[in-house]
Amino acid sequence: MATNNRYFDESYDVIVIGGALAGLASALTLAKKGKKVLVLEQHNLPGGVATSFVRGGIEIEGTLHEMMSIGPKECPLKIRKFFDEMGVDIEWLRVPDAYRFVDGKTGLSVLVHPGDHGNFETPAKEIADACGDPDGKLYEKILRLLNLCHTVYNSVNVLSVTHMSKVQMLLKHPEFVKTAGYSAKEVIDTFDLPKQAVDILSAYWIYVGDVLENLPFTVWAVLMADYLGYGSYVPKKFSHEMSLKMAEAAMAMGAQVEFGQRVDKILVKNGHVEGVRTAAGEEIKARYVVCSAYPDKAYTQMIEPKKEVPEGAIKFVNAKTVGVTCFSVVLLLDGDPETLGIKDYSTFYAAEGMDMERIWKEASTSGPYNYITSICTNLANPGCSPKGTCVYSITMLPRPEGWFGVTEENYQEWKKRNADHFIDMESKRLGVNLRDHILEIVIEAPPTISHYTGAYQGSIYGYMHTMDDHIVARLQMSEKENYIQGLSFAGAHQISGDGMGPAVTNGRKGAKIILDMMEEDAKEGK
Repeated sequence: MATNNRYFDESYDVIVIGGALAGLASALTLAKKGKKVLVLEQHNLPGGVATSFVRGGIEIEGTLHEMMSIGPKECPLKIRKFFDEMGVDIEWLRVPDAYRFVDGKTGLSVLVHPGDHGNFETPAKEIADACGDPDGKLYEKILRLLNLCHTVYNSVNVLSVTHMSKVQMLLKHPEFVKTAGYSAKEVIDTFDLPKQAVDILSAYWIYVGDVLENLPFTVWAVLMADYLGYGSYVPKKFSHEMSLKMAEAAMAMGAQVEFGQRVDKILVKNGHVEGVRTAAGEEIKARYVVCSAYPDKAYTQMIEPKKEVPEGAIKFVNAKTVGVTCFSVVLLLDGDPETLGIKDYSTFYAAEGMDMERIWKEASTSGPYNYITSICTNLANPGCSPKGTCVYSITMLPRPEGWFGVTEENYQEWKKRNADHFIDMESKRLGVNLRDHILEIVIEAPPTISHYTGAYQGSIYGYMHTMDDHIVARLQMSEKENYIQGLSFAGAHQISGDGMGPAVTNGRKGAKIILDMMEEDAKEGK
């Protein structure tokens, strides 16, 4: 075994591979329980994609649009509660609206605001009024749908941390059980809503990376309940503030966090983790590892020796469908939002109409894409850029396979083509030529994600939630997916799926699996 250098102790209780949000949430959870934790992060700073960059001397948010599960101080939701419990002090800013939906084909444009404390009257009324609702019946239907979403949302929050038999689940969470086997489209169709209303309610679908026909209602319901019932938030000092403060809090609890340390191998003997080996050849002992790398990479490239990889683990990764990646154009503009005619924080724009089948087909190509979401950070965080400027991002979340044909020779062409298309689309919608106002521009493409984070196929959203594989099935199968004793996973690929809020939840889940394994090993005298 290689000799450890001055950075590392002889052994640790748990090694966490990766210092992004999920890995840091795992480290915090384990350190809070008194475990000796080592976090190894390949970059020189924490956070993964939860980071910022500097252009023209100005710090700009790299990726975060909005966070769910935060809630106000007087009514905190699970992510704010977790941060408060762990001493991670973040100044949260509430996003003023949920989103504006614009259909370029029909001319429909509606601004939707979230309710407060799980109340859906405001968004239900705005959506109904946009579709024409003289007798108020459409409002009642939409409100019933959103309240159903809230019921399912509450059930998921309970069931994600509480084991129940199927009988108990049926008695205590009947609406969850009744809808769990159906797609979002199948449940929405039972409310007999006009197409316009369904289109408005479908705006968020791109954030979960699957069309409503194949998206489990459970996943859609959680998203809608959280965003439309409680509103979304952003950190005043960007997503990088979360990463830094989580790392600082973990170190204050005694965790050791080391940067510039890439883990190449997870060492296993007789079916149980023994430690890791870094890219520099350092072998560090630990009986337990939380891995932020995708299981696809871990089971095919990282487990050593390879004979320790169970056949079931390979079947597991082969059965999964990797979720969406990201193409984003981030602009620093030379005017404030009012001057440039930018009125909304978040806009979903279906330039050629809300035809999800066509949009989804486009998403499986290299572009150009005609369904985009734009964010003006200043409308939630006025101090995010100097006075007289604003930060504006234009984003699509395509499928990774659309970029498999990228080469060193055509990469710049593909990137420029999509960026030009995005800027043209938004210039036309806003009625202002954005090119005349660009001070700085940053283009984030799927290869950017893959290169920076090492994420499998450049995916930012883990495994797709489909009718064959979603949160309900994952909850039921989670214990059976621990193929190597002492190894758990934390990242977008864990049970809760995509987004920065779910990443924190996934990190906590990865830590809980390790704590359960420790208890199991202790009982067996291992």
